Amino acid sequence: MSKILFCTLNTHKVDMQKLLGGQIGLEDFIFAHVRGETKEVEVMKTEDALGLTITDNGAGYAFIKRIKEGSIINRIKTVCVGDSIEAINDQTIVGCRHYEVAKMLRELPRSQTFTLRLVQPKKAFDMIGQRTKSSKCPGEGRVTSGKETLRLRTKGTATLEELPSEFEEEAAQKVDDLLESYMGIRDSDLASTMVETAKERPSPEEFAKGLDSVLGEFAFPDDFVADVWAAISEAKAGRK
Repeated sequence: MSKILFCTLNTHKVDMQKLLGGQIGLEDFIFAHVRGETKEVEVMKTEDALGLTITDNGAGYAFIKRIKEGSIINRIKTVCVGDSIEAINDQTIVGCRHYEVAKMLRELPRSQTFTLRLVQPKKAFDMIGQRTKSSKCPGEGRVTSGKETLRLRTKGTATLEELPSEFEEEAAQKVDDLLESYMGIRDSDLASTMVETAKERPSPEEFAKGLDSVLGEFAFPDDFVADVWAAISEAKAGRK
């Protein structure tokens, strides 16, 4: 918990208009933005106003909510919305409310340079590297031939499977669209898993049971499951 800077509601992006507030619905998703890299910037205070709007998470972290266009801070490209202000001139401000931090910045002498120590939130999916082709992969010829695909599973071993049919591709696209509207993110692998689960189930009731056994941790509501079944059925009917 100490690594969480702030939380956003229904979006993984650093969107200060979607900060977690007091009202949360049963179908809302909360995304925690955790500490990333620490950076220090020197700022020459040539004007009384720096162009910052500061808020806090109520648990000791103040961060930048908005940056005014054309302001002093706006000209420093390394300072970004969402950055947590950890110290001013080596004086820690952790534990201060946002109005206390704003007061400190406002009272800094004009025409002098001061230092901000900032912590930027870790960007989503930073831990995933870019795909690179490797000649050391023993099954490379089969995997890259366009005839098969490698599927990694949370349970069980990885398997090579035939590429999805046109129906499966269309159904996965429809489900991916539903996931975006419901979760706020796109996840083609999750969509494909849901389509694969539907292929083995003869009815929406059996499909719901299958989702619970395979993806129970998502706790999808009944109306969403019904929409997914309808989208997959529509794609199947269109390919007959």
